[in-house]
Amino acid sequence: MKSETMRRTISVTGLGYVGLPVAIAFARKGFNVVAFDVNTRRVEDLRVGHDSTREVDSTDFEGLGIFWTTNAFDLASADFHIITVPTPITEARLPDLGPLKAASRALGSVLKNGDIVVYESTVYPGATREVCVPILEVESGLTCDRDFSVGYSPERINPGDRQHRFETITKVVSASTRDTLDVVARTYGAVVEAGIFQATSIEVAEAAKVIENTQRDLNIALMNELALIFDKIGIRTNDVLKAARTKWNFLPFTPGLVGGHCIGVDPYYLTHKAEICGYHPEVILAGRRTNDGMGAFIARKLIKLLVQDGRITDARVGVLGLTFKEDVPDLRNSRVPDIIRELSEFGIEAIVHDPLANVEEAFEECAVRLSELCEFRDLDALILAVPHQAYLNDHASLFSMIRKGGTLFDVKSACEPAELPTYICYWSL
Repeated sequence: MKSETMRRTISVTGLGYVGLPVAIAFARKGFNVVAFDVNTRRVEDLRVGHDSTREVDSTDFEGLGIFWTTNAFDLASADFHIITVPTPITEARLPDLGPLKAASRALGSVLKNGDIVVYESTVYPGATREVCVPILEVESGLTCDRDFSVGYSPERINPGDRQHRFETITKVVSASTRDTLDVVARTYGAVVEAGIFQATSIEVAEAAKVIENTQRDLNIALMNELALIFDKIGIRTNDVLKAARTKWNFLPFTPGLVGGHCIGVDPYYLTHKAEICGYHPEVILAGRRTNDGMGAFIARKLIKLLVQDGRITDARVGVLGLTFKEDVPDLRNSRVPDIIRELSEFGIEAIVHDPLANVEEAFEECAVRLSELCEFRDLDALILAVPHQAYLNDHASLFSMIRKGGTLFDVKSACEPAELPTYICYWSL
């Protein structure tokens, strides 16, 4: 006989980088799973075992008890609901809770007595109770902690990382009542092998999520500011970091473009809440300004070198990589378009290639037209913006794209200067 935990039917709303691995993991352990997304094409792909994010292999879909749907009414068959929709920011860098509110409305319309709703989407401390719960109550006509209850469990999915997966990362859980917390902990505990940490409140769990990525953002901002300083001094940042890492407690962060859904977004959720509370955060926002400015800095550095070389009017520039990090197709909040836009303002229309990015999405989300790799030849400058393994597998082909006297802009120091032919100049962040 199944335990009370295993008799639960799980619903997962939002089947992107976070939701899909969650749905797969619960189904693997024998739970019945209702997997819901408003994106019809996405659901149709998943029904036939195709994941465009490349987080789940086609073989992992086989034999699982998952009901894929675009109809929110199907959520009614579940009693333990997990919401994993995106929580982006607006152009004004304010939290955009539109998808979260829409998901809450959809679920609220079918919510039943005894149901538990757990949010995994990144929010500021207090958002679950202040924003989501009222929507659930209005749509359902039910009362939280009397008829249904809620929890919060921050997602920790790292796109492209096959080692740190949903099942192998310690799961922080919280809930609106003690009894609900026990159920949430047992339910996730049936799937997550790494163990469960019970936070003292929903707000604590929400805050833990945003500071995890805020901490990383600030550490990278320090590295980026050091890179700006060392560039003026005339020494290579990577060489400095190699020397510094010989000390046992030096943290191994590196400079670079900070994009993606988490590190480049989450700090703004925390600063938004801070300002509501009457506090203006200076350190966090200073780090954000530094990181958001790196794309423009790289472009301007390239322009200066082209001017010195007298090639600015007819310069050929190529950009390799558009996704927010290497070896993933995720374009969310990529900072590579910052480089491309800045170059365009100086009259340079760079050609761009990415082996993983979807061509239509690149144009729709980033306003970038992707080119074929065969067009990358006789370049005055080649920006290796995202060092996908496909590029690093053949350094000779990489270097052959650059004309004699041209420059390789190796943003993340993926190549060693000594590897380059003597006729190519080298710069790295």
